Amino acid sequence: MKNLQEKIKNFSAEHHLGGAVETRFMDLVSEVGELGKEILKGTNYGEEEYKKTENLESEMGDALFALVMCANAADVDLDRALKGVLEKYEKRFAHTKTIGSGK
Repeated sequence: MKNLQEKIKNFSAEHHLGGAVETRFMDLVSEVGELGKEILKGTNYGEEEYKKTENLESEMGDALFALVMCANAADVDLDRALKGVLEKYEKRFAHTKTIGSGK
């Protein structure tokens, strides 16, 4: 992840794509919405079993890019964040047999 974050940091600097964390977050929300729409298209809006669409990979890439841009703007180390969440889920699963918070 460090390499990915650094690669996107360099790309965004080269192309002057800075922005405050709240702007990056809104970009992420927008991209996740587009990803959701693409997934819905893969089920004909819930009418059929899911089939991967032609644009799914691109939309997934857009969402990932936006997430990393948001993490970079917030100065979040995604390696550390993922490690922490996996540890949290391991503990939760050991006790409840689910990763959900149960709230």
